[in-house]
Amino acid sequence: MFCATSDAAIDEFILNWLTANKQNAWMVVPILAFLEACPGIGLLVSGVILLTISTVLYTEQLATLSQIMTLAFMGALLSDHIGFYLGRWLGPRFHHHPFAIKRAKQLQKSEAFILKYGAAAIILGRLMTAVRSLVPMLVGISGTRRVTFSVIDVAACVIWSLGLGGLVIGLDNLLPG
Repeated sequence: MFCATSDAAIDEFILNWLTANKQNAWMVVPILAFLEACPGIGLLVSGVILLTISTVLYTEQLATLSQIMTLAFMGALLSDHIGFYLGRWLGPRFHHHPFAIKRAKQLQKSEAFILKYGAAAIILGRLMTAVRSLVPMLVGISGTRRVTFSVIDVAACVIWSLGLGGLVIGLDNLLPG
């Protein structure tokens, strides 16, 4: 109950901000795309907020679909790479950090996912909200080559941003108007 009320309050705040700041509303897209995939923070930031804002921007003609997808792509790619390099920097000692100990179940699921799917885990992880913010960091911990990660992650972010665009168009068609 609290979560639903909290989400509604956040949505209302964001929609009010968008209305008051139409000229700068586009700036929210890369920020939210970054936050929802950011290691740690991404576990707390819902992608539904990004989808809602993107749909409002599109339906109110404050941004084109290609602008929204490009901005979301940039935010997601930056966040994924920060996660990857954080993982490379932390290495295996990350598992002894209080953050990791507290989220051991989520990390175990993510690591099992990476082991099962290998390089495809980067693409699949980008598309799955439950592990999106953890996969790049865990791939970095695993020692994956930088170039390999970057190439696959660019493809993953392209696919993800195209999916976001498809959802925005789909929601726009469902809205009365």
